[in-house]
Amino acid sequence: MTAEKTERPLLQFAAPRRAKPARHLADLTMAERRAAVAELGEKPFRADQLSRHYFSHLTADVSEMTDLPAAAREQLGVLFPPLLTPVKELTTDEGTTRKTLWRLFDGALVESVLMRYPDRVTMCVSSQAGCGMNCPFCATGQAGLTRNMSTAEIVEQVVSGARALAAGEVPGGPARVSNIVFMGMGEPLANYKAVIGAVRRMVEPAPDGLGISARGVTVSTVGLVPAIEKLSNEGLPVTLAISLHCPDDELRDSLVPINTRWKVKEVLDAAWAYAAKTKRRVSIEYALIKDINDQEWRADLLGKLLKNKLVHVNLIPLNPTPGSKWTASRPEDERAFVRRLQYHGVAVTVRDTRGREIDGACGQLAAAE
Repeated sequence: MTAEKTERPLLQFAAPRRAKPARHLADLTMAERRAAVAELGEKPFRADQLSRHYFSHLTADVSEMTDLPAAAREQLGVLFPPLLTPVKELTTDEGTTRKTLWRLFDGALVESVLMRYPDRVTMCVSSQAGCGMNCPFCATGQAGLTRNMSTAEIVEQVVSGARALAAGEVPGGPARVSNIVFMGMGEPLANYKAVIGAVRRMVEPAPDGLGISARGVTVSTVGLVPAIEKLSNEGLPVTLAISLHCPDDELRDSLVPINTRWKVKEVLDAAWAYAAKTKRRVSIEYALIKDINDQEWRADLLGKLLKNKLVHVNLIPLNPTPGSKWTASRPEDERAFVRRLQYHGVAVTVRDTRGREIDGACGQLAAAE
């Protein structure tokens, strides 16, 4: 059985023109922060103080920055405009998984998820409000693209999670964010400049940034080949995740419409070039969909494509969206898929299905509003 044939779907690469959020400290490099502070009539070293408060102490409330003169606080507060307003928060796994729906300054809605494990804390962040890639099994993809997020709007999702952890609001005591995955709403590489800026803020040591290891950051893409090639030259050893979802062009043209632009071989060739340049193992994301892409012969085809490569397959039991015909594979078909990949010597795991009971599939909370 194959996906239903449809006319070639519309792909949105360019975001609709909308008002931009106010400039925030996290939008800026350290040199830009010093220049911005100087423009406001303050000494450039105040930028270091502001950065330490935001990235180390996780505060954007200038009234708490008591090492700054009162007059300076009033002046510099303009660099901390409110970016995210919580609309709804849902928790599961005894409070260790928290999904938040945020409203941006212009009313656009995005989601982030904090997942605490015994050995790490992972934040799943959004990079766009909506998505222009139009994958039919994805709630966000079906919503269309509202707009790109700014660098600071992306970073603030992580900072907000870090604040909750530092305050002990997540069961298990105070902790730090150790891993970030760009697997929330949006196609990260379609918002390339803002995403790269956000990654740099995340991995730069304090006070320039949050000091998270680049190896703990994963940037996903459905396969924007030129952007993958560009990413390999950024000097950022982040993990590249390819949302492949099927190994053959005929089906992938329907399931992942970007495949009408760049075929499976082109996407994988770009991924292997990225792995060779960065020495980082590529992650292949594969959502298992009942009777669509979960056949053993497709597992064999995938195994042959990936054999002897620096790669790991992350199988994702599909989290169906309300009213959708797409649903998760049968457990026996999932197990058979894993066995066939292992037969070809390909490393494979099945993703933890955290958040399923709180509309864990990205876009579901936003779609419900």
